Amino acid sequence: MNTPAGSPRLFPRGSWPEARRIADLLRTETVGGLLLVGAAVIALAWANSPWREAYTALGALTVGPASLHLDLSLATWAADGLLAIFFFVAGLELKREFVAGDLRDPRRAALPVAAAVGGMIVPAVIFVAFNAPAGTAVGWAIPTATDIAFALAVLAVISTHLPTALRTFLLTLAVVDDLLAITIIAIFYTEELHPVPLLLALVPLALFTVLVQRRIRSWWLLLPLAVITWVLVHESGVHATVAGVLLGFAVPVVRRAEGPGPGLAEHFEHRFRPISAGVAVPVFAFFAAGVSVVDAGLEAFLHPVALGAILGLLVGKTLGVLGATWAVQKFTRAQLSEGLSWWDVLGLSVLAGIGFTVSLLIGELAYGTGSEIDSEVKIGVLAGSLLAALVASVILRVRNAHYRRMELAETVDMDDDGVPDAYQRREDGS
Repeated sequence: MNTPAGSPRLFPRGSWPEARRIADLLRTETVGGLLLVGAAVIALAWANSPWREAYTALGALTVGPASLHLDLSLATWAADGLLAIFFFVAGLELKREFVAGDLRDPRRAALPVAAAVGGMIVPAVIFVAFNAPAGTAVGWAIPTATDIAFALAVLAVISTHLPTALRTFLLTLAVVDDLLAITIIAIFYTEELHPVPLLLALVPLALFTVLVQRRIRSWWLLLPLAVITWVLVHESGVHATVAGVLLGFAVPVVRRAEGPGPGLAEHFEHRFRPISAGVAVPVFAFFAAGVSVVDAGLEAFLHPVALGAILGLLVGKTLGVLGATWAVQKFTRAQLSEGLSWWDVLGLSVLAGIGFTVSLLIGELAYGTGSEIDSEVKIGVLAGSLLAALVASVILRVRNAHYRRMELAETVDMDDDGVPDAYQRREDGS
């Protein structure tokens, strides 16, 4: 059926500069995703080996100054410290999306925002349904997160040529997902709030903001202020990763004057995304993913927390994202872009059920590191994410030949500036 001229489209192709930026960004995240998966596999192998006590002892090793209450275990340093870098990059990306990206336009933002909200509500409801009777519903947010690095690693492994429009949607969905996760962590998983350190944190944060707004990028000025902000937020009882988001929000996106070169937010993103994707997230995965399946036994998979996480990620995310997309389509009377079908949306919705990094973090915040049901949390997140990856791989792989034809049609003809004709027509409005 032909789409009427001028009718709104779901998953539009977008402009060539945006497509090129997304492609560059996804390459970094894909490499980081492969490192993340590798770190998780090593952790699982070690935790299920005869030397698993050494793995546990390594994560529990305490380092840091006790006078500043920073005598933390290596596992805690990975969750509170290294993940602050991850959330700093997430803050930069969030601000960029709201200032200069898809989230700036309410019409383009409606779909990923609705999909992210749907992908949060339905998994949470499923988790609570399993855990409310057992009194373990405090971890309701575990299956609400999407791990974009893990998802992109899956796409790389199955060698799918997913269209740029769908990759852009997946990335934007993950950005909104991160914003929701940050809000949930700050509001629902702050056990004890100490107002004085939180108020003091505003001082270095304000100085950091003034400097970056003046486009000052000297690390010897900015890094100490960022560290002090992180320490004070950590002391306040709010999870320290929130400091990373606030620092990311402070960095300006738009250049002060026209000219070549990236803006400050883009500059920081180029500097810190490789550290986040290549070091921070894999190290966290190494310490967080190790669970002895042998010791936990089959009953761990049947625990309400594990079942809630597995079904929340696999079923809840799929129903939430797919259902919200369908609702937006009905409400706006939009049509899917040419060449796409609801099978593609289904595959993407299942892929969004990969909730590794932030899901494990929320599990630790909800039940505590080393809690009695720590193994059940990890088993649920790992099994749910793995099942979502396998099902999404089957669906998307079946469509891969079609994606190849779409990619060829988009890039076969280019103008003198190297812009594909398909994107040129889009920018010209024809």
